[in-house]
Amino acid sequence: MTAEDTTFVWSALGGDPALVRRIEHVERGVLQARLPVRELAHACVGACALAGAELAARRAGLPEVPEVRVDDGAVATAFVSERHLLVDGRAPVNFAPLSRFWRTADGWVRTHANYPHHRARLLSALGLPEDVSVDAVAGHLAERSAVDVEDTVYAVGGLAVALRSAKEWAAHEQGAAVARRPLLSRERSDDAPVRALAPLSGDPLLPAAGVRVLDLTRVIAGPVATRTLALLGADVLRVDSPRLPELPDQHADTGFGKRSACLDLDRATDRRAFEELLAGADVVVTGYRPGALDRFGLTPRALAERRPGLVVAQLSAWGGYGPWAGRRGFDSMVQVATGIAETEGSAERPGALPAQALDHGTGYLLAAAVLRSLTEQTEEGGTRIVRLALAQTAAWLVGGPAPEPSLGSYEPGPWLAETDSGLGRLRYARSPVSFAGGPGDWARPPGVWGTDPARWS
Repeated sequence: MTAEDTTFVWSALGGDPALVRRIEHVERGVLQARLPVRELAHACVGACALAGAELAARRAGLPEVPEVRVDDGAVATAFVSERHLLVDGRAPVNFAPLSRFWRTADGWVRTHANYPHHRARLLSALGLPEDVSVDAVAGHLAERSAVDVEDTVYAVGGLAVALRSAKEWAAHEQGAAVARRPLLSRERSDDAPVRALAPLSGDPLLPAAGVRVLDLTRVIAGPVATRTLALLGADVLRVDSPRLPELPDQHADTGFGKRSACLDLDRATDRRAFEELLAGADVVVTGYRPGALDRFGLTPRALAERRPGLVVAQLSAWGGYGPWAGRRGFDSMVQVATGIAETEGSAERPGALPAQALDHGTGYLLAAAVLRSLTEQTEEGGTRIVRLALAQTAAWLVGGPAPEPSLGSYEPGPWLAETDSGLGRLRYARSPVSFAGGPGDWARPPGVWGTDPARWS
């Protein structure tokens, strides 16, 4: 991690660049790629840990911000946490058979079908039966153009993205719109009173203690952010629709430190329960595609108007602007569209980053943005809105310099731990977010998805 990378991220978060000197870096040979993945990962984690340390210092009345330690091994292990997870000794399957690259008549397309509803939409769009074989899908797609498949599948709410080079993405209307945006956006929307947070004491220092986080996120990036806020002491309640169940192993990986409830916002009783949660929330984090929550009055602007003094953090795949604003997307899809998959591939086949680094990196950036917003509120008040997108993180990665040569290999063992839980015996990756006096692990393991009461602790 170079000081320039971290200073860039920390400045984008509105932090004092002089605080970057509080970060100590432990180098190891990790996350080797043609693009500067290691540098991105370390900058995101370093900025997140520094944001936590800064808020801890403010609340504890410390004379200076505690030192932050960013260890390459911890970062690399956490950035593939889903691969290290074991549930009663069983390794999860991270990608379904129809989530993969396919050769088309003119190139390549990548599909995503991990969730049953996405698989059903994909097959419906292609006019293929539910029991179709992988070989049959391959034969069908080999006769079509990649962009035709992309448009056809997205038209019914599925996920498919044609392979593009970085140059092709830059010429694309959505790519051009992303290029005009900063890494993240931060906004103060009103003059809500200064936030009063109770002084911190005890060991460990938990900078987000007493902060209530309403977690409306799914998959990886958003849950990584809220998992990090939970590590730092926040009361995080994830709320999902019972109509969109989460993949159990994904929940096991990202549910540490949090509680999980289900509410159907189309039901009057559940909507009332949700409104009570919202009335008591300090932070709301959303990870659904832009527009998906509008009918419930949950846009960032509406939330800010309804609850002055909130921190509203919005995450999306492509950004809430441009022709792809309303499209669904995941890390793997963004890699394909933005030129990353071509850069990391070969003449024979597209490639991928050594980790779902857009998801994990953006997750730590999102947590950092929330922490910095809380710190700013203790000084200046105001409702805060922050917006991030996987595509904007990708633009930063693609535009970065070639990575420095790696210094060898490492073993993840020191950053893995085990615990019993309601899901079974879990082996998991510990958080890479670390500062002097801060927590070393989550206070609670994940529970069974959707089974906690929909109320604050």
